Amino acid sequence: MEFDTGAVEAEVRAAFDGYEAALGANDVAALTGYFWQSPKAVRLMTEGGLYGIEAIAAFRKGRDVSDIARDLLRVDIVALGPDVAVATAEYRRRGSGRRGAQSQVWVRRPEGWRIASAHVSLGAAG
Repeated sequence: MEFDTGAVEAEVRAAFDGYEAALGANDVAALTGYFWQSPKAVRLMTEGGLYGIEAIAAFRKGRDVSDIARDLLRVDIVALGPDVAVATAEYRRRGSGRRGAQSQVWVRRPEGWRIASAHVSLGAAG
């Protein structure tokens, strides 16, 4: 299948950057909106998994954001097809200095690019 990988990667990078801005602002509605609005949406983290958009939204509403500011160290976007891409990122939290990594599977939906599955790992403090 031929498709314009550069165009897909640019579109997903723009969506990724929007999600990152919402994360920094703790815009819970926007953060939830970037996820696929489905019971099949997944967000995994070292503490366990969140399965379905309702669980993801509840997590966002109750999350401690005292150490949320971060700097991206690396971001890679890989288009796997015209309607799916994977974004991976490494980051460092500004307050604690903790390093983390994340991966996201982005899918093109009628409403735009949405995260269908995410995995976030955060290293120990120190």
